[in-house]
Amino acid sequence: MAVASEAAGGQEVARTPHTGSLARRMMLVAAGWISILLLVGGLALDHTLTGLITRNFDEQLGYMLTGMIGSAEIGPDGEVFFIRPLGDQRFLEPNSGLYWQIRGKGHEDFPSRSLWDRSLDVPEDHFDAKPHVYDSDQFAGEPLRIMERSIILPGSDTRWMFTVAASRKDLDEQIKMIRSILVYSFVALAVGLMLMAGLQTWYGLYPLRHVRRAIQKLRTTGAGRVTEPLPQEVEPLVDELNALLAHNERQAEEARRHAGNLAHALKTPLTVLMNAATARAPDLSDTVIREAAVMRRQVDHHLARARAVGRRAAGMSRAEVWPSLEAVLRAVERLYEEARFDLDGNHDVSVAIEKQDLEEILGNLIENAAKYGGGSVFVTVDVVRNSRYCEIWIEDDGKGIPQAERTRIFDRGARLDTEKPGTGLGLAIVRDVVEIYGGTVELDESEDLGGLLVKLKLPRAVA
Repeated sequence: MAVASEAAGGQEVARTPHTGSLARRMMLVAAGWISILLLVGGLALDHTLTGLITRNFDEQLGYMLTGMIGSAEIGPDGEVFFIRPLGDQRFLEPNSGLYWQIRGKGHEDFPSRSLWDRSLDVPEDHFDAKPHVYDSDQFAGEPLRIMERSIILPGSDTRWMFTVAASRKDLDEQIKMIRSILVYSFVALAVGLMLMAGLQTWYGLYPLRHVRRAIQKLRTTGAGRVTEPLPQEVEPLVDELNALLAHNERQAEEARRHAGNLAHALKTPLTVLMNAATARAPDLSDTVIREAAVMRRQVDHHLARARAVGRRAAGMSRAEVWPSLEAVLRAVERLYEEARFDLDGNHDVSVAIEKQDLEEILGNLIENAAKYGGGSVFVTVDVVRNSRYCEIWIEDDGKGIPQAERTRIFDRGARLDTEKPGTGLGLAIVRDVVEIYGGTVELDESEDLGGLLVKLKLPRAVA
């Protein structure tokens, strides 16, 4: 529901419902994308770094395993031994966290001194032609990283399982430290990016506050346009706002002008009536009838203009020309049965005008052509290629209108032939309504029929 808020001057203005905050939307989108990207990036980086550390750890085990295989020989008793000691001192320290062991079926295990009274539980039911690495928890409280490989040494048919194992303590501590650094770094990065997104949102939407202040200035100071310099992205909004203000000004000016014209037009007949009534004139009834007819013509004229302005302001109007012409001709043919009417031209064009106003315009013009012509009326609908306008020509075979009178005939009440009935407002209404919709109407001489040619130009409707 709309909530009333106190506006300037103590007036209650209905607050229109909104669809949420732009800043909140932008921050939510930014927060969502930052979270997703940092999460995916953090997981990828964690996988990469832990993989690098683990591979480096495994490479060290591989070097030790290769050294074991290169130093191993088979003794006279068929047992394996090292022709040279391994270089890492930790193999000689009991429970040092670095161990090796050689196991062969039917032979005693050949372990490192660091194993002391323990042995590595190595399965013998498989043959590893290449180094095989895995994690093991066989030592309580000391998780191991084990690498093993099956080898058949020269001079022996025994399948020997060479195994080297190292405590994962150092490896796990390095991984933990790396992950801790990643978490703190990415949290700090997320906070920084959120702050940057908030600053960007605030700075990016700040010009909208200028627009609000500019509109408030329009309301409080009476300024007619928004003239403050604004960012390029906001300019279309401001241009549309200025166009709306200009449209409203034209509407208000037309309303004031219509009211003034109507008041001026009614002032004289009312004065005549007042004087006649005050003087108790003997022809008072005739005077009332005459002046009432004048006032009725004026009211009809201004009402027609007001209706046209109201329909134009209601939105984009659209009317098909050919069906309206046919409807008007059917009505006029009943009044002037002796006249001949011909239609030609484009059947599909539409104009940006209300259908009722279009038919009123065409009705006035075609009826005048039938009334004052010689009996033939020719209507042509034409559309010039790439033109924004539709042209409608209405020709008759009458006497026409002298060129000097073609401008005056559009004045209210102007009539050249006073012998035929009429109010003299038809062409005036046509001109005013056509101009309201952005069109034009001109009078010329018909080359084909010799009478009057009315050139009506109306804006085409947007497809």
